[in-house]
Amino acid sequence: MVLKYRQNLEWRTPVFPSRDASMASASVVLPYPPTSLAILGFKGRALARLRPWVPPPKKPISNHSSLCSTSLISPIISTGFDTRPQRQVLIRSSSSDAATTAFSFPNVGQILHLVVSLGVIVAADKFLKQAFTAAAIKFPSALFGMFCVFSVLIVLDSFAPTAAMYVMNFFEPATLFIQRWLPLFYVPSLVVLPLAVRDVPAASGVKICFILVAGWAASLSVAGYTAITIRKIVKTEMIPAKPMTKPDPFSTLEILVWSAVFIASFVLAFINPTALGTSARTFLPFLLAATVLGYMVGSRFPSFVKKIFHPIVCCAFSADLAAIAYGYFSRSGLDAVLGNYLTKVSSNPGAGDILMGFLGSVIITFAFSMFKQRKLVKRHAAEIFSSVIIATIFSLYSTAAIGRLIGLEPMLTVSILPRCITVALALSIVSFFEGANTSLTAAVVVLTGLVGANFVQAMMDKLGLNDPIARGIATASSAHGLGTAALSAKEPEALPFCAIAYALTGIFGSLLCSIPAVRQSLLLIVG
Repeated sequence: MVLKYRQNLEWRTPVFPSRDASMASASVVLPYPPTSLAILGFKGRALARLRPWVPPPKKPISNHSSLCSTSLISPIISTGFDTRPQRQVLIRSSSSDAATTAFSFPNVGQILHLVVSLGVIVAADKFLKQAFTAAAIKFPSALFGMFCVFSVLIVLDSFAPTAAMYVMNFFEPATLFIQRWLPLFYVPSLVVLPLAVRDVPAASGVKICFILVAGWAASLSVAGYTAITIRKIVKTEMIPAKPMTKPDPFSTLEILVWSAVFIASFVLAFINPTALGTSARTFLPFLLAATVLGYMVGSRFPSFVKKIFHPIVCCAFSADLAAIAYGYFSRSGLDAVLGNYLTKVSSNPGAGDILMGFLGSVIITFAFSMFKQRKLVKRHAAEIFSSVIIATIFSLYSTAAIGRLIGLEPMLTVSILPRCITVALALSIVSFFEGANTSLTAAVVVLTGLVGANFVQAMMDKLGLNDPIARGIATASSAHGLGTAALSAKEPEALPFCAIAYALTGIFGSLLCSIPAVRQSLLLIVG
């Protein structure tokens, strides 16, 4: 076998021609030379090894991670071909099914590293929020913090690159923690949705759903076609992006631990509803455990189940089911339990307040993601910035116009203006407007993400958006984080562009709405 070494330090192993001539040019790309017997991948959790040829299976090899814990490198080469005698490279990926992934406890040093790095980010977010509140500044404090971190990293990279890498490595555990649990921070708005929509008339609810679905499709089209048009003009060649680290899957042990927490805390709350001082604090452990368990279990479902029952939906359903059960057995009712789930009182937080308390930290960590992909942003700046700016402006003003056109109440229209912007910044945007329903805002944003997560690939295929850059930008600009997660799971080459557009859409939307003239123009359209 001939191994070809390329200048970007990748090894390409030719795949011998199969009976299918269309697969004759396929090849396997390895990030390291395949001369050693073991190659360590992401934090040592992925093991790639060479082994002698084995007879090919009778059935086509599937790249679905839940079918087996060991498979051919299917994200890189196409599957379903007849394999001739050759040396095969097998990989055990950290993205495989959690049930087949070994779980190891972190050592004390790793735990302390995570606690300190995450604590610094959370403390910085809280400090900035208090400072901005005291100074009566309406601009999102977390966004200011993100700009500060990004600026520091750029300056360090210019004068002391080693220091910049040290800062990045120090905060890596915190960014991976936030990335792993990111969908959970969106869930509280869905859990308390029954309370948020109680005062919304049924006819208005139908209109909101229409704007949500039609607006998502329109924003997707605008962002995607804008990116393709700009790419045809600038003709910038696409180069492989720096791979992005993926968090570990959830293990069975983690599920068992959280199950024990749920049972013990549920019994305690049932015996004494104020055992921890207040009802919200007493309910917090079992409602938080129910939310986490729903996400863990939902993330282990097969792909075809996730299309119908998304992990976020499973997460919200699990929390609501726990609230219903407690309300029934304690005879306190569902409303009382949900009221203690999201209190919005810092001195008496519920489970939802703890989760949403990380939203500001999510925005600050955008700085690290953007810094990692700074070369990619610079190379494709024309496509990325033009698409994000046009798509964000279109999303805000089209929502205002359609809301007025179909007769939706002005305050409800204002509440759903940032439907395509991540929850953390969407809540900051609606805070610029008096009387907006923030619970409805968060719910609509999450529902928009769910629509995008389920239908974004099929929609882009129908629209003919085949370019990875256009697909990544269109997904993030229309369905923010949830759409990004869904697309990147099957199209990893689009992930860096998703991550960049996801952050920039929220940033530009916040900057735009912080301008008084823009807010006045939106209110003028809303009526």
